[in-house]
Amino acid sequence: MALTGKCALVTGAGVGIGREVALELARQGADVVLSYHGSREGALSAVAEIEKLGRRATAFQADLGFVPQCYTLVEDAYKFLGRLDILVNNAGLTMIKDFFAVTEQDFDHLYGVNIRGQYFCAQKAARYMREHGGGVIINMASIHALTSYPQHSLYDGTKGAIAATTRSLALELAPYHIRVVGVAPGAIEVPRYYTERADYRREELARRIPWRRVGMPIDIAKLCAFLASDDADFIVGSIIVADGGTTARMSLFAEEM
Repeated sequence: MALTGKCALVTGAGVGIGREVALELARQGADVVLSYHGSREGALSAVAEIEKLGRRATAFQADLGFVPQCYTLVEDAYKFLGRLDILVNNAGLTMIKDFFAVTEQDFDHLYGVNIRGQYFCAQKAARYMREHGGGVIINMASIHALTSYPQHSLYDGTKGAIAATTRSLALELAPYHIRVVGVAPGAIEVPRYYTERADYRREELARRIPWRRVGMPIDIAKLCAFLASDDADFIVGSIIVADGGTTARMSLFAEEM
């Protein structure tokens, strides 16, 4: 119960990684506000689970591509919780598209949510954290911030920007005792793996990962819970990779794995 007495906001918490992060923070003692865009059912079921743990929880719908909604979400979370100790900036979009096919609308949409949303949620949350003597902001990046793959130019660009922004904000907010850190997940099995990839097979993907298994949302949730705790007090501005060894492997020899 390392987070007993803490109050957290997790964005993009209706499904997948974000939902599990919200649940794990609650298991560790935190009261939690969840935000969602389209996954209302998943968010509300998570709220019910958290309440069964004896923690306070609620969910708000928000489109974080729009700055006013970022501000409103954080303000509503603060009003519900009474304070804000932890922000997990998890909401984000993925796009796989050929470089020559990317449109201005694609660019604005992806950067609007992945970058603008994180940035201005962090800005609003940091104002409240500063008033209460500090807090923790965890920005969800990806191993795509460190390495790349064809047809991911938009997505990779946003994740690289998240990593750079995390480092910069860590320096700027450290004087206010606000720790900013990033998490870079590798292959984490979420529902869209099955809905968007007709040929997805867990065992096949696991063979391509040095640790020989696919990551699960709980892997990232436990990492976020640790980073949000006082046990991680000296981790500032770092991008923590959780990928089963994927980025450690030299691609030149990938077929030998």
